[in-house]
Amino acid sequence: MKNILFIIAFIIAFQGVQAQETVLITKDEVIANVLKGNHTLKISEQEVLAAKGDYNQTNAVLLPNISVSHTAMATTNPLMAFGSKLNQEILTQADFDPQMLNDPSQIEDYATRIEVQQPLLNFDGLYQRKAAKAKLTATQLQAERKQDYIRLMVDKAYMQLQLSYKTVQVLQKAKEAALENKRLADNSFKQGYLQKSDVLAVQVRVTEIDNQLQYAQSNIMNASNQLSVLMHDVSYRILQPVDSLTIIAHEVDFENLPENRKDVLAMSSAAEAYKQMYRSDKMGFLPRLNAFGTYELHDDEVFQGDADGYMFGAQLKWDLFEGSKRFGKVKKSRAEYEKSKLELNQYKAESQVELNRAKRMLQDAKNNLELTALALAQSGESLRIRTNRFEQGLEKTTDLLMAETQYAQKQLEYYATIFQHNYAVAYVRFLTKE
Repeated sequence: MKNILFIIAFIIAFQGVQAQETVLITKDEVIANVLKGNHTLKISEQEVLAAKGDYNQTNAVLLPNISVSHTAMATTNPLMAFGSKLNQEILTQADFDPQMLNDPSQIEDYATRIEVQQPLLNFDGLYQRKAAKAKLTATQLQAERKQDYIRLMVDKAYMQLQLSYKTVQVLQKAKEAALENKRLADNSFKQGYLQKSDVLAVQVRVTEIDNQLQYAQSNIMNASNQLSVLMHDVSYRILQPVDSLTIIAHEVDFENLPENRKDVLAMSSAAEAYKQMYRSDKMGFLPRLNAFGTYELHDDEVFQGDADGYMFGAQLKWDLFEGSKRFGKVKKSRAEYEKSKLELNQYKAESQVELNRAKRMLQDAKNNLELTALALAQSGESLRIRTNRFEQGLEKTTDLLMAETQYAQKQLEYYATIFQHNYAVAYVRFLTKE
């Protein structure tokens, strides 16, 4: 009774899965949708834009700073009142009366001021600009490398979906064979050639395959959802690849780690950024030369300018001592630069070890592929012989069931090995991509 209820529940669940929309999709379509909608890649794009914004800020080292202001003022302060009249060019002989100078009437002044500041020699700022440029390059390379990693995740998820459908196909064929064996067992039981326990053993095998099919269907949904997440498809439809899981041929092109791999170049650019920041801090001991200029309009009425004047000049400024702040800053930036070089060397070493491990994994997968293919052929031949003998009444039911189970298991192992081999190929390509 429990077995019957379980089968009914599985049929209902299977029909529910079938009722969902199944969409045929190619790997190229998946990649196109991922490049268009993946949130991880969009986050990388924003990180690049942020780094580009930091770099654009360093244009202030080269370009002028221009500001415009309009100030309204009323005063009876003797000095300010005299100066305001002088700026407005309305000073008269009567204004030199000591009584007027010491106790002036209220005067209003409306001033429009245009101020320009132009950096001429700021050595520390120039190196900060180079550091920002190196950081931007590193961020761009990291974004490109992240795109390569997302492609690897697409390859893996797509192959998992292929493997899930292959698993369903194998189990469906195994179920057909099990049902046929059940029919033969029922006939043999009716004719008195088999015992009831043999028939029940065949029924148990059918139930086991139904259970495995349920898990295989769930894996199809899981793999489909994983691809949907990568594509940012919130409909979470059931996907089906148009192509089947087949062996991908590949030869290793690199013995050593490619020096121009994007993540390695990104680490090198990050180290360069720390180097330029270290140089910038050292250049902070040098003087700065800046030009400046102002143009002013004054009047006793708002937004007017009957009187004008200008001023321009240059300033050479040298901060000789700021406590010990700059010494500590230089020491810190040098330590960060040395640390970045060590991290780069460490990353290269770890990446080389990972590449060596991936190549061994690929070779092991190739060897395992040959062994599982041989085991599959042998188990298939064994099942064929035992099935013929069982139909002639010359084979035990338990032996047939064991051969059938072994053949299905070897099929699943073979396709799982293909998946491992293909993923190893994709991973080696990822590690050796320039």
